Amino acid sequence: MAQVLFKGTPAHTNGDLPKVGSTAPDFKLTAGDLSEVTLANFKGKKKLLSIVHSLDTGVCATSTKKFNDFAKSRGDVVVLVVSADLPFAQGRFCTSEGVKNVVTLSMMRDRHFAKDYGVLMEDSPLAGLCARSTLVLDENNKVLYTQLGPELTVEPDYDKALAALK
Repeated sequence: MAQVLFKGTPAHTNGDLPKVGSTAPDFKLTAGDLSEVTLANFKGKKKLLSIVHSLDTGVCATSTKKFNDFAKSRGDVVVLVVSADLPFAQGRFCTSEGVKNVVTLSMMRDRHFAKDYGVLMEDSPLAGLCARSTLVLDENNKVLYTQLGPELTVEPDYDKALAALK
């Protein structure tokens, strides 16, 4: 169990992020067309996973737009934005904000992803959602970098995440 802060108050996740050097757990998430997506869909690409509670919050929206800007120039990297939002809401966000370079994935069918990655919030007003996290995986899904946001209302460390992709 990891501890983060939500507006200065301690909050806890169900576990810990995967360790650097380990193989990332596979997942089944829902894409915008309601199809099931796994890590195999992105075989051979480096992956940046931006795990957020909801695209309907300011920091989650900002980080998604910043990672979208990064992804414009990196064809060898896929940016996956994972949230509990429905795929329809994710699609509306991307359309209204001009976000075209990230893949949004929803946990709408279950919370196994959040549990397996150790980011499921167990208490706080955000219980049941994901703690803000960033992971970088290589082409073979080996974990190169992780960050569990120490304060859920603060943006991720973009520089460190992007440096792990070099």
